[in-house]
Amino acid sequence: MSKTVLQEGDEGVKLIVKDRKVKEPKERNLRPVPLRSPVHVVYGGADRFTGATPRKLGDIAIKTVKMYAPNFVEFAQAMPLAGSETLPNSFDAIERLDKQIARNRSKARSEHFDAWFAWIVYQKTVSKLTNGPVEDFRIDFEDGYGFRTDEEEDADTRRTAGELARSVRDGSRTAFCGFRIKSFGRETYVRATRTLDLFLQTLLSETAENFPLDLVVTLPKITGSKQVRDLSDRLRKFEKRNKLTVGSIGIEVMIETPEAIFDKKGNSALREIVLAGKGRVTSAHFGAFDYTSALGISAEYQDLKHDACNFARQMMLVNLAPHGIRLVDSVTTRLPVLVHAAGRLNNIQKSENRRAIHAGWAEHFENIFRSMAAGFYQSWDLHPNQLPARYAAVNAFFISSMDRQAERIKDFLARATQATLTGNAFDDAASAEGLMNFFRRGISCGAFSEKELAALTSLESGELRLSFQEILRKRGNKLIS
Repeated sequence: MSKTVLQEGDEGVKLIVKDRKVKEPKERNLRPVPLRSPVHVVYGGADRFTGATPRKLGDIAIKTVKMYAPNFVEFAQAMPLAGSETLPNSFDAIERLDKQIARNRSKARSEHFDAWFAWIVYQKTVSKLTNGPVEDFRIDFEDGYGFRTDEEEDADTRRTAGELARSVRDGSRTAFCGFRIKSFGRETYVRATRTLDLFLQTLLSETAENFPLDLVVTLPKITGSKQVRDLSDRLRKFEKRNKLTVGSIGIEVMIETPEAIFDKKGNSALREIVLAGKGRVTSAHFGAFDYTSALGISAEYQDLKHDACNFARQMMLVNLAPHGIRLVDSVTTRLPVLVHAAGRLNNIQKSENRRAIHAGWAEHFENIFRSMAAGFYQSWDLHPNQLPARYAAVNAFFISSMDRQAERIKDFLARATQATLTGNAFDDAASAEGLMNFFRRGISCGAFSEKELAALTSLESGELRLSFQEILRKRGNKLIS
């Protein structure tokens, strides 16, 4: 008998395949999401990467915020945050409101929620940009790098692996990290495998026993499960040869071709692609623009909101999300960048720069919010000026509905407790688990704390690490005893 199990670790829930034949689980996986997962991934060309890159990106983002959203009201209106139209526009009024909220946050929250909401999202965003602006960085040897001579790519591979090793040694590396190689397609296979082997060997030689065990390799433009199986086999051989724990190097699959959605027989290809990774696949990234291009959609209409992209994301959601595969959405191509270079600018040029930054933020904010609502809690950032919109959207997503969701979970817990006492069944466990996952994700990204959540709900310390059913069993046992 073949056996498939779901195994949870710090890097998330993995689908572990015990042999080549797979038996589907009888019940849908309702295990909680991990308490720590990245909200974004930043791709940066390998030719420009150094260990200091993540911090430099944060510094650029902070500088942009100070220049083009110097207070919480202008920041809120640029995104725009819900309720930002109710906020004052005069500098003196904004300054007074800022001081009032800072002096008594709880009073501001109860008396002027829109102002408190804008203020807290701004504060959390600036804090994040200051303290850990990049959560997940991908050193890119594919689209963000281009085609170069073998000598150039070899040199960049050794150098970037060394830079990552130094950041591992001095503790400055991002919480999640990895690198993207070229496709395993025929034209780039030899180059991709050479970069893979050279990067891993260099990183190992410079980190030794401190080799990062959460490293991931991103495989782009997948057209079939054989490519993922090939990568998995290569990683397994590298681990065994170098006495690393087998399975410690993860794989990220990029879903950006029609063949990654449906195989040649018309069957869904997504599960087979993930299973081919033999437990290594941690996440699946959607590449909207390669995907729509492959479908023949003209450049003018290639957009994240295109129906073709919505369909592909739905396929990823129903095939992969129930099994703990982290889903990562695509890029916002409109960047918040200046239309006029810095220098001696007239007022018209300054206004045009401000509008360009705000428009780029607004589009990215909208895309992130929509992705999260669709179940994709991570997506790409391509430019440091996208980071303010990233953290504004993430915080706004959770904080804006925190109170409503807290009331719902309190109601669920009350009804479930009553059902336990009377011996009746509680049939809303799946919905309640969805709320629990919402709170776990909100705490993970820093939108709110366990202490804040406890004040709004009856959840006790440590219960977020349990499934809803486990909470009910624990509470039921206390009531019975």
